[in-house]
Amino acid sequence: MNHPIEVVYKCFELDPTSERDINYSIYESLSKKYGMSIDQAKANTNNMVQMAKELGLDYQFDTMILTNTFDAHRLVMFAKKQGLMVEMTERILHAYFTESKHIGDHKTLIQLAVEVGLDQESVARMLASDEMSHEVRADEQEAVDYGIRSVPFFLVNKKYAITGAQPTQVFVDSLNQIIEQDGLAEEFPHDEGEFCDDEGCDIPKK
Repeated sequence: MNHPIEVVYKCFELDPTSERDINYSIYESLSKKYGMSIDQAKANTNNMVQMAKELGLDYQFDTMILTNTFDAHRLVMFAKKQGLMVEMTERILHAYFTESKHIGDHKTLIQLAVEVGLDQESVARMLASDEMSHEVRADEQEAVDYGIRSVPFFLVNKKYAITGAQPTQVFVDSLNQIIEQDGLAEEFPHDEGEFCDDEGCDIPKK
């Protein structure tokens, strides 16, 4: 029996800092991480802001509140159990990039969770415990195993990877190639993965 191709989408990156309350800006963080000046960091993010606007997205880097995002990831995993993972992820990302909300703060996360339909008391209990920590760490390890170093990242049939914000036609062409080659959602060794870019997928001959 044929099955649809399996696509794993990773879009929400763990913040490497362990701090919940941070007193430096995104520009200072990028400057330190990539060895660039503050002005260069601002210029790079401004380019991203303009690209986002063309897609109808409103990024507010000047007022963005940096924080450790581990609890936000736990909340996403918790929402997944309720069938609301996509809604929860989108709400957190919008809160972070556009509304400049503190997504490391439990009160903020509870409010966002309620907005997408999760039970307030259940979310509060989860955040107060270490629930879903194992799931987040396992997801993080899986990303390491697959060599994921940037987001967004699309893994198809556990074999083909489409990285970055590619044009729609790249996805269409790549998926058509993969369907023609594989057709089924099968298990494949990680080290045999092929990568897709704006030139399509380099699919090996069988």
